[in-house]
Amino acid sequence: MEMEIKIVKLHPNAIIPTYSVDGDAGMDLTAVSTTVDVNGNRVYGTGLAIEIPKGFAGLIFPRSSVSKYGLHLANSIGLIDSGYRGEIICKFKPTKNFDTLLNPADKFKLQLETQHIYYVGDKIAQILILPLPKFQFIEVVELSNSIRNKGGFGSTGK
Repeated sequence: MEMEIKIVKLHPNAIIPTYSVDGDAGMDLTAVSTTVDVNGNRVYGTGLAIEIPKGFAGLIFPRSSVSKYGLHLANSIGLIDSGYRGEIICKFKPTKNFDTLLNPADKFKLQLETQHIYYVGDKIAQILILPLPKFQFIEVVELSNSIRNKGGFGSTGK
Protein backbone atom coordinates (compact mmCIF):
# COMPACT_ATOMS: atom_id res chain seq x y z
CA MET A 1 0.00 0.00 0.00
CA GLU A 2 1.44 3.37 -0.98
CA MET A 3 0.11 6.68 0.32
CA GLU A 4 1.00 10.27 -0.40
CA ILE A 5 1.98 12.55 2.48
CA LYS A 6 2.09 16.33 2.06
CA ILE A 7 5.50 17.78 2.97
CA VAL A 8 6.84 21.35 3.09
CA LYS A 9 10.48 22.38 2.90
CA LEU A 10 10.96 25.03 5.57
CA HIS A 11 14.65 25.34 4.69
CA PRO A 12 16.15 25.41 1.17
CA ASN A 13 18.60 22.60 2.02
CA ALA A 14 15.97 20.28 3.49
CA ILE A 15 16.00 16.77 2.08
CA ILE A 16 12.70 14.99 1.56
CA PRO A 17 12.94 11.53 3.19
CA THR A 18 13.01 8.46 0.98
CA TYR A 19 13.54 4.77 1.56
CA SER A 20 17.23 3.88 1.08
CA VAL A 21 16.56 0.26 0.12
CA ASP A 22 13.39 -1.45 -1.08
CA GLY A 23 11.77 -3.06 1.96
CA ASP A 24 13.09 -0.53 4.52
CA ALA A 25 10.65 0.35 7.29
CA GLY A 26 11.90 3.88 7.94
CA MET A 27 12.97 6.87 5.91
CA ASP A 28 16.05 8.84 6.93
CA LEU A 29 15.80 12.38 8.25
CA THR A 30 18.69 14.75 7.49
CA ALA A 31 19.88 17.67 9.64
CA VAL A 32 19.79 21.20 8.20
CA SER A 33 20.58 22.91 11.51
CA THR A 34 22.10 22.09 14.87
CA THR A 35 21.99 23.86 18.22
CA VAL A 36 22.20 23.03 21.90
CA ASP A 37 19.19 23.92 24.06
CA VAL A 38 19.18 25.14 27.68
CA ASN A 39 18.94 21.54 28.92
CA GLY A 40 22.09 20.46 27.10
CA ASN A 41 20.22 18.57 24.39
CA ARG A 42 21.70 18.54 20.92
CA VAL A 43 18.84 19.80 18.75
CA TYR A 44 18.75 19.01 15.03
CA GLY A 45 16.29 20.63 12.67
CA THR A 46 15.24 18.80 9.53
CA GLY A 47 13.74 21.83 7.79
CA LEU A 48 10.62 19.76 7.07
CA ALA A 49 6.99 19.87 8.11
CA ILE A 50 4.54 17.12 7.16
CA GLU A 51 0.80 16.61 7.15
CA ILE A 52 0.19 13.17 8.58
CA PRO A 53 -3.33 11.96 7.75
CA LYS A 54 -5.82 11.55 10.57
CA GLY A 55 -5.67 7.98 11.85
CA PHE A 56 -1.88 7.81 11.41
CA ALA A 57 1.14 8.91 13.46
CA GLY A 58 4.78 9.55 12.72
CA LEU A 59 7.34 7.78 14.90
CA ILE A 60 10.91 9.07 15.07
CA PHE A 61 13.58 6.49 15.88
CA PRO A 62 17.33 6.95 16.23
CA ARG A 63 19.43 5.51 13.42
CA SER A 64 21.62 2.54 14.29
CA SER A 65 24.68 4.80 13.82
CA VAL A 66 23.82 6.49 17.13
CA SER A 67 25.34 3.44 18.84
CA LYS A 68 28.79 4.69 17.77
CA TYR A 69 28.39 7.71 20.03
CA GLY A 70 27.47 8.46 23.61
CA LEU A 71 24.00 9.71 22.71
CA HIS A 72 20.39 8.63 22.86
CA LEU A 73 17.23 10.22 21.50
CA ALA A 74 16.03 12.47 24.33
CA ASN A 75 12.44 11.20 24.29
CA SER A 76 13.36 7.61 23.32
CA ILE A 77 10.94 7.55 20.40
CA GLY A 78 9.47 10.73 19.00
CA LEU A 79 5.75 10.87 18.32
CA ILE A 80 4.26 13.16 15.69
CA ASP A 81 0.48 13.45 15.90
CA SER A 82 -1.57 14.02 12.77
CA GLY A 83 -2.44 17.56 13.87
CA TYR A 84 1.18 18.77 14.21
CA ARG A 85 2.37 21.04 11.41
CA GLY A 86 5.67 22.35 12.80
CA GLU A 87 9.24 21.45 11.90
CA ILE A 88 10.38 17.91 12.61
CA ILE A 89 13.22 18.23 15.12
CA CYS A 90 15.26 15.60 16.91
CA LYS A 91 16.85 16.07 20.33
CA PHE A 92 19.67 13.89 21.64
CA LYS A 93 21.09 13.59 25.15
CA PRO A 94 24.52 12.31 26.16
CA THR A 95 24.40 8.80 27.61
CA LYS A 96 25.43 8.94 31.28
CA ASN A 97 28.81 7.40 32.16
CA PHE A 98 29.56 6.55 28.53
CA ASP A 99 33.08 7.95 28.80
CA THR A 100 33.95 5.78 31.83
CA LEU A 101 34.09 2.79 29.48
CA LEU A 102 36.86 4.32 27.39
CA ASN A 103 40.62 4.56 27.82
CA PRO A 104 42.09 8.12 28.09
CA ALA A 105 43.07 8.35 24.40
CA ASP A 106 39.58 7.30 23.30
CA LYS A 107 38.02 9.78 25.76
CA PHE A 108 39.96 12.63 24.14
CA LYS A 109 39.00 11.45 20.64
CA LEU A 110 35.36 11.16 21.74
CA GLN A 111 35.40 14.71 23.12
CA LEU A 112 36.62 15.97 19.75
CA GLU A 113 34.15 13.92 17.73
CA THR A 114 31.10 14.59 19.88
CA GLN A 115 31.02 18.36 19.82
CA HIS A 116 27.95 17.93 17.63
CA ILE A 117 28.01 14.17 16.95
CA TYR A 118 25.88 14.58 13.86
CA TYR A 119 26.56 17.54 11.60
CA VAL A 120 24.41 19.52 9.20
CA GLY A 121 23.91 17.27 6.17
CA ASP A 122 24.09 14.05 8.20
CA LYS A 123 21.25 11.56 8.43
CA ILE A 124 20.19 11.85 12.09
CA ALA A 125 17.08 9.74 12.61
CA GLN A 126 14.40 7.83 10.76
CA ILE A 127 10.67 8.28 10.51
CA LEU A 128 7.96 5.65 10.23
CA ILE A 129 4.36 6.61 9.52
CA LEU A 130 1.94 4.03 10.85
CA PRO A 131 -1.84 3.57 11.05
CA LEU A 132 -3.45 3.89 14.46
CA PRO A 133 -6.54 1.88 15.29
CA LYS A 134 -8.94 3.58 17.72
CA PHE A 135 -9.48 1.89 21.08
CA GLN A 136 -11.90 2.42 23.90
CA PHE A 137 -11.13 1.18 27.40
CA ILE A 138 -13.85 -0.91 29.03
CA GLU A 139 -13.61 -1.25 32.79
CA VAL A 140 -14.01 -4.85 34.01
CA VAL A 141 -13.62 -6.60 37.38
CA GLU A 142 -10.85 -8.92 36.19
CA LEU A 143 -8.83 -9.81 33.12
CA SER A 144 -8.62 -13.18 31.41
CA ASN A 145 -5.67 -15.47 32.24
CA SER A 146 -2.65 -15.78 30.00
CA ILE A 147 0.55 -17.83 30.09
CA ARG A 148 2.47 -14.79 31.34
CA ASN A 149 -0.24 -13.36 33.62
CA LYS A 150 1.33 -10.76 35.94
CA GLY A 151 4.94 -11.70 35.14
CA GLY A 152 6.79 -8.48 34.41
CA PHE A 153 10.32 -7.31 33.75
CA GLY A 154 12.47 -10.27 32.82
CA SER A 155 9.84 -12.84 33.68
CA THR A 156 10.03 -14.58 30.30
CA GLY A 157 13.76 -15.26 30.37
CA LYS A 158 17.16 -13.83 31.16
